[in-house]
This record gives sequence, C-alpha cells and structure tokens, in this order.
Amino acid sequence: MSAKRPAPPLPEPLTPLVDAHTHLDACGATDAASVAEMVDRAAEVGVGRVVTVADDLDAARWAVRAANWDDRVYAAVALHPTRANALDDAARTELEKLAADPRVVAVGETGLDYYWPGKLEGCADVETQIEGFRWHIDLAKRIGKPLMIHNREADHDLLTVLLDEGAPETVIFHCFSSDANMAVSCVAEGYVLSFSGTASFKNAHELREAVRVVPDEQLLFETDAPYLTPHPYRGAPNEPYCLPYTVRAVAEIRGQDPGELAEISTANARRIYRFGRG
Repeated sequence: MSAKRPAPPLPEPLTPLVDAHTHLDACGATDAASVAEMVDRAAEVGVGRVVTVADDLDAARWAVRAANWDDRVYAAVALHPTRANALDDAARTELEKLAADPRVVAVGETGLDYYWPGKLEGCADVETQIEGFRWHIDLAKRIGKPLMIHNREADHDLLTVLLDEGAPETVIFHCFSSDANMAVSCVAEGYVLSFSGTASFKNAHELREAVRVVPDEQLLFETDAPYLTPHPYRGAPNEPYCLPYTVRAVAEIRGQDPGELAEISTANARRIYRFGRG
C-alpha cells in the first residue's frame, strides 16, 4: 500500500456482498463515527456486512468495540502468529473473554507465518507460533466459533497441526494465497477459502488456478484492507468498498456471473458467520 497513490474510485455496485476479513482500524477508523462512515461507503456499492479482524490484543479490544458500535460490523479476535510470543496467561484470559462476545464471529487471525521469522524484529519463532496456533484451535472448538487462519509459506505444517489437533467444525483460510494443490487439500477437508485482491493480480498464476478448483459453497471474499488492493489499483489504499473489484475478477476467472457469485458468497458468509441478512 502506498499513500502516494490515490484511493480507488467507487466500483459499480454489486449486491449483496460481505467483506469476510478486513481491518477497519488499520484503514483509519478510530471511533463510532469513522466506522459508520467507512461502512456507509462500502454499503453504497453493495457491501452490507464486514468482519473486522484483530492481530494483537489492542486490536482485539477495538474490534469488539467497533462491532458493538455498528450492527453491520462483526469482529474476529486472536493474536497473529507473528505475535504468538505475547500469548501469556493474561492474554489468553482476555482473548477468551473477548471471543465470547456475541458480536465476535470467529477466532482469528491465527495460524503460521514462516516468512517473517528472522526478518521482523520481535517476531515469534516457529515453535512459539505452533504452540499459539494450537491454543487458538482449542479456543475455537471450546466456544464453537469458526477458526480464521493466516498462512504464509507454511502449507504442510499448518495442515499437519490442524490434523493433529482436530480442526474445529469451520475453518476459514483467510486471504488464500497457495496453489491449486493446496486448495484441493483444503477443499477435501471441508475448509473454506477466502479470496482477496491478490486473486485479481495478473501475475498470480498459481493462485488464479486455485480460484478455479474451489466449490461454490466453500468460497468467501475479503479485502484484507488496507492491504492487497485489487487490480488495477494495486498499491493504492484499500477499504471494504473495493470488494466488488475482486469479486468481478474472480467471477471472470471462474466463468461465472458476478451477481450470482456475489449471492453465493454472501449466503456462505451468512451461514459461516451465523449472522442475518444484509
């Protein structure tokens, strides 16, 4: 994302849509008024619900507040795998309390990130990430909510931990970015794959192949805003209102009608996150 590029224009509306994973705080929202402004902008183009996701404890507290400020906003809470070294007893206790809030629809984002260790100062090492991931899996199962996964360069180990621990009833691979083989493996386990703006990138050949193999009922869409702005606005600031660009790009790859794909993905989001129409 670059502040030098202007924000993308509002896309042609595509209704209904749900942004299955975004970060409203990182997009610049701070209070109820700014959350409402951001979600209003999304609603103008058909995005009627958003799930704002935490990656640390402060963000988790904020996400739950935001979800209680606006009935179009829901939350997911967890510690990002790169921050798993902050998952002490106090953090676990608070995350359990936050995850139990009725406005929290998933435990996430959690998982494994093998890209950042050794590159990012303070990043949790692999063993600590795996331990944290196991705890989040257990939490999701105990409270009966979906598990929202962050996976970066850790396909094999991530599937192994899920198999070893026993996956929750619903597992969502946020911002799926692996190849078609990994997609087929996830689909076979009944996991849900959520696609972001990366699926619209013309050079993402393996990911675009993965997009084609996911059954309709195991597919979601997300922005992961403010990151991963879809083509042709790559590098510009992202927001939930940009979601129709991604849905139209994926519809073209899959040979489906964008309106039909919007309906399908929104029905999936309502079922998976257990919220009402919108």
